[in-house]
Amino acid sequence: MASSNTLRITEIFYSLQGEARTVGKPTVFVRLTGCPLRCQYCDTAYAFEGGELLSLEAICAAIKKYKSKLVTVTGGEPLAQPNCNALMVMLCDAGYLVSLETSGAISIEDVDERVSIVLDLKTPGSQECDTIRYENFAHLRMKDQVKFVICDRTDYEWSKAKLDQLDLGNKVGEILFSPSYEELGAAELAEWVLCDALNVRVQLQLHKVIWGAEPGR
Repeated sequence: MASSNTLRITEIFYSLQGEARTVGKPTVFVRLTGCPLRCQYCDTAYAFEGGELLSLEAICAAIKKYKSKLVTVTGGEPLAQPNCNALMVMLCDAGYLVSLETSGAISIEDVDERVSIVLDLKTPGSQECDTIRYENFAHLRMKDQVKFVICDRTDYEWSKAKLDQLDLGNKVGEILFSPSYEELGAAELAEWVLCDALNVRVQLQLHKVIWGAEPGR
C-alpha cells in the first residue's frame, strides 16, 4: 500500500516530447501506474497495473540523472494517485518545467499553478467521453492545453462543437487535434481543419513517427 511519500511508477525515461507545446524537445517522462479509464485506442495499457513503489525523493533523483529541465508527468491517469500533486510541487520547486498529461476525469483543482496541464478531452470514439468532469475547465488557464484524439468524422464534429461550447479559444493557449493512431489518416484530419479554418493545431505523435509504437519512447 502506498504511503504519503510514495508513488507507484511504471517507468521513468528520457525521450523527445511527442506531443503538445514542447513537441520535439528532450524531456524526462514519469509514467505513473494505474488508470480508471479504458479508452479503446489506449497505447499504454501496460501501465494499468504493476509498477514499482518509489519515494518522491527517489523519483526526483532518477529525474536528476538526465540533463533536461522539461518533465512530463503522465500515465495511465497520473492524478489517480493523490501523491502526484506533491511530486509536481517538488519538481517545480527544484526548477523543472513540468507538464501534466491528464484525462480530465479527476479534479485538477489542486494542481500547482506552475504546472502546464495538457487535458485530453475524451471524444465519443474513445468510449470514455462520459468520464469528463466539465468543472475542470474552470481551472484551465492560457498556460494550459486541451487535446482531442479524433477517431472519425463524428469525433471531429463533436470536437468542433466543444470549441464553442467551452469557449476554449479564450481559456487555453493551445487546442490540439490529433488523429487516432492507425485509425484516422492525418491528411484527412488536416483537410477537415483547413476546410473549416479552425484555430487549432493538428499534431501527430512525433515519437511514433520516429520510433513507431514502441513503449517507453
